[in-house]
Amino acid sequence: MTFSELLTKLTADTQGSLLPFAPELCIVGTILLLLFVRLLDLDRWLPPALVAIAGAVVALGLSARQFSEFSGTDAHVQTMFTGLLVYDPFTVFFRIFLLLFLLFVIYLTIVTGIPDAEDSPDFYTLLLGSTLGMLLMVSANNLLMVFLAIEMTSLPSYAMAGFLKGRKTSSEAALKYVVYGAGTAGVMLFGISLLAGLLGTTHFPQMGPALMELARQEHFTMASPEFRTLAIGILMVLVGVAFKLSLFPFHFWCPDVFEGAAAEVGGFLSVASKGAAFALLIRFLLALVGGSAAPGGGPHSLYLQIGIALSLIAVVTTTFGNLAAYFQTNIKRLLAYSTIAHAGYMLMAVGSMMVVLNSPVGEMFAGETRSETAAGCVQGLLYYLVVYFFMNLGVFAIVAFVRNATFGKNNTGEELSDYAGLVGQSPVLAICLLICVFSLIGLPPFGGFFGKFMVFYSVLASTQAHWVMWIVLVAGLFNTVFSLFYYLRVLKCAFIDSRPAEARVVDVDMGSDAGRYALLVTVPVVLLGVAVEPISRVAREVAGWLLNT
Repeated sequence: MTFSELLTKLTADTQGSLLPFAPELCIVGTILLLLFVRLLDLDRWLPPALVAIAGAVVALGLSARQFSEFSGTDAHVQTMFTGLLVYDPFTVFFRIFLLLFLLFVIYLTIVTGIPDAEDSPDFYTLLLGSTLGMLLMVSANNLLMVFLAIEMTSLPSYAMAGFLKGRKTSSEAALKYVVYGAGTAGVMLFGISLLAGLLGTTHFPQMGPALMELARQEHFTMASPEFRTLAIGILMVLVGVAFKLSLFPFHFWCPDVFEGAAAEVGGFLSVASKGAAFALLIRFLLALVGGSAAPGGGPHSLYLQIGIALSLIAVVTTTFGNLAAYFQTNIKRLLAYSTIAHAGYMLMAVGSMMVVLNSPVGEMFAGETRSETAAGCVQGLLYYLVVYFFMNLGVFAIVAFVRNATFGKNNTGEELSDYAGLVGQSPVLAICLLICVFSLIGLPPFGGFFGKFMVFYSVLASTQAHWVMWIVLVAGLFNTVFSLFYYLRVLKCAFIDSRPAEARVVDVDMGSDAGRYALLVTVPVVLLGVAVEPISRVAREVAGWLLNT
C-alpha cells in the first residue's frame, strides 16, 4: 500500500468515525470552551456551570438518539479510528449513564456552592476531562486505548480530590491518590506489554483467536513459560482495573480520598468510575474469551479460574468493606467502605459471567443457553449500576447539604454525631436518607433490593458450573444481612438520637434547592423498586447485544 493510499484510507476512516464519536467530541468542545472562559476571564458574564451543563445536555441528547437508532434493530458493531474504539449498544448505554450522572453532579455542585466562583472553570474542566476518559474506557477496543483512557480518567480525579484548598486532609488525599495510581498504572502497562509481546496484538477482536492459536500448541501447559506469561499479563491488567474499582486489596486509597475530598467529588468517583471500570472489565474479559460461549479446551480452563478468582475477590472485598465500615465514625469514610462493599457485590456478576462462559458442563443452564445465562449476569450488573447511581449519589448529596449547614471551626459536618436529630430539623433530608440507606442495604420495595436480587440470581445460575459459586452466594447473602448493622447506625443518629443544644441547625425544607435535589435523586430509587421492568428490559437487550444472544 502506497503512502497516498494509506492516507486516503485513514482519512476515510476518520470521517466515518466522527458521527459515532459525536458525544465525546461535544465534551471535548465544552472543555475547550471552558478553557477559553478561564483564559479570557469571561466567567463573570458566562457561568462555567452553565457551559458545562449545556455541553453535557447536548452530548446526552446525541447519545440518546444513537441508542434509539439501535433499538428494534440488529445491532451493528462499528469500530472507530482504525479499531481503537468500538461503537455498539453497550457503549451508548454507558454513555447515557455517565453523561446523565455528570449532569446530576454538576447540578449538585451548583446547589452546594462547591466549587466557588474563582475556581469553577478549573473544576468543571477537570470534571468533564475525567468524564471524557470514562467515555473512552467504555468504548475501548485496544489495550493501548485502555491505558490511555484510564490515565485520562485518573489524572483529573487526582486534582479534584485535592480541590479543597487549605485543607490538609484534602491535600493528603490527592497525594495518596497520585502515588497509588501511578504504581498501579505502571503495573498495568507492564501487563499490557507482556500480552502484546505474547500475542502479537493489542486489538481486542484479535486477542481471542491469537490465544486459541497459542493454546493449540502442544507445549502450552501450566508449566510452560507462555502460559505463565499469559496469566501474569492478565493479572497485571486486572490490577489496574481493580484499582479503579477499589477492590480488595487495591482499596487502600478509597477511604482516605473520600474523607479528604469534597462530598461532591466522592459521589462522582464512587459511581462514575465504578460504572466505566466495570464496562471496561467486561470488554477485556470477553476479548480473552473471544466471543465464544463454547469452551472446548484451550485457555478456557485459565479463564474459568479467573472467573472463580474474581468471584472470591468479590466475597473478600464485600466482607472487608462491610466489616471496616462498622467501626467508622466519619460518614464519608463509612460511605467509602460501603462503596468498596458494593463493588464486591457487582463483581460477583462479572465472576459469574466468566464461570458460565467457560464452564466445562453442558450448554444449558436452567433452561437457558450459556450465552443467555451470561447475558443475565450482565443484565444484573447493569440494573445494579442504575440503582446505585441514584441511591449512592443521594447519600453523598445529603452529606454535602449537612456539611454546608453545620460546618464550623470545631465541626466538619461529616461525623455521624452531626446527624443526631436530623429528622426533627429537616424531615425531607432524613426521609431521603432513610430511603437511600434502605436501598443500599437491599431492602424491598426499593431499587437496591432488585439490583441485589438480579446479581444473586446470576450467581445462583453459575452454581451449576462450579460448586465454589455456592460459597459466593452464601457470602453475598450474609454480607447483606451484616450491612444492616452499620447502615442502621446512621439512621439511629438521624431518627432516634437527640440533637445537642449547641449543634448548628440543618434548615433544609422541600422548598429549598437542597430539598428539591434530595427528592430528585431519591424518587428514582423508589421507582426502580416499583417499576423494575422498563430498565430491566433495556439492560437485558444491551447484554444480549453484547453477547450476541
